[in-house]
Amino acid sequence: MNNKAIELLEYDKIKEILKSYATSDLGKEMVERLEPYVDINIIKKYMIETTEARAIIDITSSIPIHSLNGIKNVKQKLDKGSILSPEDLDTIGGLLKDAKKLKVFMNNKESAAPTISQYAKSIYELEDLRAEIERCILYGEVDDKASPHLAKTRKKIIILEDKIKSKLDSVLKNEKYKGYIQDAIVSQRNGRYVIPIKSEYKKNIDGDVHDRSSSGSTIFVEPAEVKKAQNELNICKIEEEKEVYIILSTLTNMVESYGRELTINIEAMAYYDFIFAKGKYSKAIDGRGVALNTRNYINIKQGKHPLIGSGAVPLDFAAGEAYRAVVITGPNTGGKTVALKTVGLLTMMAQSGLHVSVGAGSEFAVFIDILADIGDGQSIEQSLSTFSSHIKNIINILSCADKKTLVIIDEIGSGTDPGEGMGLAVSILEEVYNKGSVILATTHYSEIKDFAKNHEGFINGSMEFDINTLKPLYKLNVGIAGESNAFLIALRLGMDNKIIERAHEITYKNKKDYSEFKWEAKEGVIQPREAIEIHQKQIKKLAKAEEKSAMEEKLKLVPKFKLGDCVYVSFMDRTGIICEAENSKGEYGVMVMRKKLKINNKRLSLYISNEELYPESYDFDIVFENKENRKNKNALNKRHMEGIEVIIKNGD
Repeated sequence: MNNKAIELLEYDKIKEILKSYATSDLGKEMVERLEPYVDINIIKKYMIETTEARAIIDITSSIPIHSLNGIKNVKQKLDKGSILSPEDLDTIGGLLKDAKKLKVFMNNKESAAPTISQYAKSIYELEDLRAEIERCILYGEVDDKASPHLAKTRKKIIILEDKIKSKLDSVLKNEKYKGYIQDAIVSQRNGRYVIPIKSEYKKNIDGDVHDRSSSGSTIFVEPAEVKKAQNELNICKIEEEKEVYIILSTLTNMVESYGRELTINIEAMAYYDFIFAKGKYSKAIDGRGVALNTRNYINIKQGKHPLIGSGAVPLDFAAGEAYRAVVITGPNTGGKTVALKTVGLLTMMAQSGLHVSVGAGSEFAVFIDILADIGDGQSIEQSLSTFSSHIKNIINILSCADKKTLVIIDEIGSGTDPGEGMGLAVSILEEVYNKGSVILATTHYSEIKDFAKNHEGFINGSMEFDINTLKPLYKLNVGIAGESNAFLIALRLGMDNKIIERAHEITYKNKKDYSEFKWEAKEGVIQPREAIEIHQKQIKKLAKAEEKSAMEEKLKLVPKFKLGDCVYVSFMDRTGIICEAENSKGEYGVMVMRKKLKINNKRLSLYISNEELYPESYDFDIVFENKENRKNKNALNKRHMEGIEVIIKNGD
């Protein structure tokens, strides 16, 4: 089925939820492969399976489905000719055990589920294989009783290990060796029992060194007293490994001999897992089986969108007999899009053999394809406009639409000039209808209501809206054209009657008195007084901001420092005296340690003002000018003198 429609109608989300009800990975894989079918007989078969699974689940939720964990790994090993491990054989044993339980369980449910209970008859119990695995494998290990030789060998191993440990304990307790031993413990190195000896005493102990510590201070010695017994123990362990291998090989061959039967059991278990996942989901959404037809007739009674749940407003919808094109009009947020998605998604689910959340007597048509255009579909990556994306999708719909398709279009003709959009919408609807498709479309264009009213095979629909509460009721009325209610909503929210009357005149080319439409102010209605107060607050904020800006401008005209101020120079961690006014670069002349430096005002902070340092009318030339300059300036102040030069540096 059309991938775009599957995506837009969120069919994959239904499959994800359905997967959560499956126990095994193989069952989940079957859910992943689920798709809407086009053969009505296959759909009916799968619908019956779901109905019977639901009937069993209504009786009991305790169904002996094996998780099939590890089964894939076992099958891969068998395909490669590998020997199965005890854990693998445990898995096979568990599968056979649950297969027998499931067979008995389903045999007892023939009255409630006559069809799917028959599938259990194909399950092989394989009692001999299960009994042999249970005899030989215990808690994921080969049991002693798997063979007499294994039991005898393991008993001998236990005796030898006790004998070795006893001898080693004697060595550890022997006063003769007390000073040589690092710790009084027995451990194993390279499969042999050893004791820890201080490395400096290795020649004092008769035995073989098998390991040493990382520091080299300790060596691990096998005393000569236990060497013979240790060699005998190792031979027994080799015998044990050989016997275990023989037992596992025998069991693996036995499993391989039943390869076909096991495959059937695995497939049956996975299929039952898949069927009961559908049944569990049916119960979760309070779903039911529906009638199916090939005459393009849809009759949904009390249908609910499965992803919305119990809170969804039930939808009644029919198309395909007296009319096969429904055009829904009405305001935004009224539930038009949800209605479209509900019809499309429930149809996909029904064609997948799933139960749907509808009332009794509902019926669905089997379509070969569902074609949908819902949402703006805008793609930033492809730089497509909203309208271009719609048109691209519509072209695909027009190319595929025929007598066996359901076409769903949301906000047809939107995204462009209203006049052209309306014309395009009508033209598209005519073309799709002429191709024989069942159509469900929504629109904002009031002209399309007239088109649907006057065009054979079309019918109007609308979503109910409560003008008093300003809330949509999400209920579809087929046969009644929708009203935008824009003027009444605007009045209800407090807009002036004169503006609404002028708007009506512009829209409908006639005058209408709206003074009769009055409502008491309720919660959610914006009062003009409140809006004015908010606006006045914003004006005051602006005035304060402008006043602050003016103050900041004035402050910029006042020098930050005056001549003679003592300032702290941050990057030098020293103080200096302002000797030159600020220049255009924001730099002050600062005398630091009898040197005049240019320093940006951002690196300076007032330490002591000049008023605190010097008396009023103090001559700063005493501080900043050299003796010769001061003498020449005094002379010039008295009278003009030829040849005398005084160099004065300004702020720049």
